[in-house]
Amino acid sequence: MYPIHQLNIKTSILLDIARIDLIHPEYGGNKLFKLELNVAEAIKNKHSCILTFGGLHSNHIFSTSAYCRELRLKSIGVIRAYAENFLTSPTLFAAQSNGMQLEFAGKSNYKLKNEQSFINELKEKYGDFYLIPEGGANKLGVEGCFTILNENTKHYDYIFCACGTATTYTGLLLSAEDHQKIVGISVLNDKGSLCETVKKWLIKFNSTKQVSSLTNSDFINSNCIISGYEQGGYAKTNKTLINFKQSFEEKHQIKLDYIYTSKLFYAVFDIIEKKHIPSNCKVLIVHSGGTQGNKAFEEKIKNTALK
Repeated sequence: MYPIHQLNIKTSILLDIARIDLIHPEYGGNKLFKLELNVAEAIKNKHSCILTFGGLHSNHIFSTSAYCRELRLKSIGVIRAYAENFLTSPTLFAAQSNGMQLEFAGKSNYKLKNEQSFINELKEKYGDFYLIPEGGANKLGVEGCFTILNENTKHYDYIFCACGTATTYTGLLLSAEDHQKIVGISVLNDKGSLCETVKKWLIKFNSTKQVSSLTNSDFINSNCIISGYEQGGYAKTNKTLINFKQSFEEKHQIKLDYIYTSKLFYAVFDIIEKKHIPSNCKVLIVHSGGTQGNKAFEEKIKNTALK
């Protein structure tokens, strides 16, 4: 179970936060929900090693390493970078400290992560393993996210989450009450691909629920994934977003990360200010965690001229 935090804002809308980031200091947040059933399946089938994929500052890599360490499983992380980049990543240092073996694939080889020939090469090198795709984006990852919502969340009208692979979003949508609208905020330039991904999952789960793509100028009256708040793309930011993050953290004493939750909370506040949600509605924001990556991102910001 996780706490729900109420925000005091000057509006008729009730705005709460589902603090799933507080479930555990290392693997809390949405990554835990995507890992649990996958790792349980691995153990059930007598796998003692988990292999997965991620970037230099991947929350998924960080969480997988910590979760496997606790369960005394071997873990291997195939990284979208080169070995010389290791020193720039506190995330990878922590993962290695947790016992994760790192395989630096580089950007070109990393693109082969879904190719069976590349996976066979990894099996020749590392032996037998249970493979979890990047971000935990598979059927068990979706099913794991079914349990984010519970008896304490049934009264909300709108539920917001950040979208990178749409795995968490799909789990929320499939487990939501009929009256609830599930709203995803895209953190990348997806050009509608996240919505199409969700539609494919809905077909696989034989669901009649529907989802649409909206922009940040649209009134929200359906399940949707909204674009326009990605601030230039995945892992991109600007002074507006940074200023919002700092102001929000000072006022509410809740930390956000740069890649997911800053964009999510900025979007929700903007949507409420634009009155794109009816008055007197109850809104829940899912805080997915990810603040472990802030240190590296802040170092990057120091060396980047932001507009």
